[in-house]
Amino acid sequence: MKAWLKLFLFCIPALIAVLVLEGQEGPLSPGSGNTVAKPKKKPADDSSASPSSNAPAETEQPKIPSVYNKKNAETNIDNPSFRVESNVVTVDVSVLDNNNHFIPNIPKDRFRIMEDGIPQKITNFSLGEAPITITMVIEFSNLFQSYYGPGWFQTLQAAYQFVQMLKPEDYVAVVAYDMRPEILSDFSTDRSKTQEALSRLRIAAFHEANLFDAVTQTADRMTAIEGRKAILLVTSGIDTFSKMTFDQCRKKLQEDGVPIYVFGLLQAVREMADASGRMGAIQNLNFLQADNEMRTFAKETGGMAYFPRFYGEFGAIFNEISQSLRNQYSLGYQPSNQARDGKFRKIKIDLVDPSTNQPLKVVNEKGKPIKYQVLAKAGYTAPHTVE
Repeated sequence: MKAWLKLFLFCIPALIAVLVLEGQEGPLSPGSGNTVAKPKKKPADDSSASPSSNAPAETEQPKIPSVYNKKNAETNIDNPSFRVESNVVTVDVSVLDNNNHFIPNIPKDRFRIMEDGIPQKITNFSLGEAPITITMVIEFSNLFQSYYGPGWFQTLQAAYQFVQMLKPEDYVAVVAYDMRPEILSDFSTDRSKTQEALSRLRIAAFHEANLFDAVTQTADRMTAIEGRKAILLVTSGIDTFSKMTFDQCRKKLQEDGVPIYVFGLLQAVREMADASGRMGAIQNLNFLQADNEMRTFAKETGGMAYFPRFYGEFGAIFNEISQSLRNQYSLGYQPSNQARDGKFRKIKIDLVDPSTNQPLKVVNEKGKPIKYQVLAKAGYTAPHTVE
């Protein structure tokens, strides 16, 4: 017999013994009659868990700034635009007289809610004053805010004066935009952070003013906030280079449902330039179109638009905005249209006399009828269920 064959036959028993020993050291199959070896305990900070682990996977929570939750805990406000789990639509409504003063003490049965032209039954009704959460979206570009120019002075004057009107419990964020929006300070009740943010508004960097992009991005960010919320838009109204068109921006703002209060800049400067012949017809037309667009944003979101000519008007304007936001009627209803189709539903709020079903007549202390306006968002987007 050859030598290599003898060596092979000699090694077979040794190889079998090694394989048997290795099988005893590894995990044993169930029913073998042996005890399964206890696996080594993982360190507590080991993050390399297998996807097939029996431990329940941690659910990722929505990334909402903690200040929102803190605010709700302190003020007990629960007022989302649309709450899917309870299927209740909540609408904040302000009723203002012809001097833009809030009209209190209107009974529940005087309100009528129409959704897509169909009357709805009001199930929730409350009135109160509450803290507000507001984002100041400020145009700050070389288009109209060049250093020490009239637009620069007016922009800073409006921004600083509005902050002084806020109450200590109000949350405010500051966003400045030129080519793109930049968050200068996030939501906070710390006024030193707000003042620090405004102090950065000194020298504008770019000539572009992309208004539509800035306001829609801000409204998107605020949709998750509950309670009284709004955007103060300090702007000339001119958009130069946004990715979104006016129609796209308008539709998005309607869907987000965040009230927009417009503070229009450069009214007096425009009038003087127009009177002196320094403003061309096309430029004047662009400004007039911008004013109409800002009025549309305010009306369809439940806000208001102001176009002051003098610095002395600023205080009264900001006081009206504050009163309009703090004093509101909160109406809730379960929509008759339960389709979860993700479509936009139009809302219209009216004041009616329940005995005649005619528009409600409001009188002042002397019994004289007064004109009034009802401010509310134009609608909401229904939830969407994918089948």
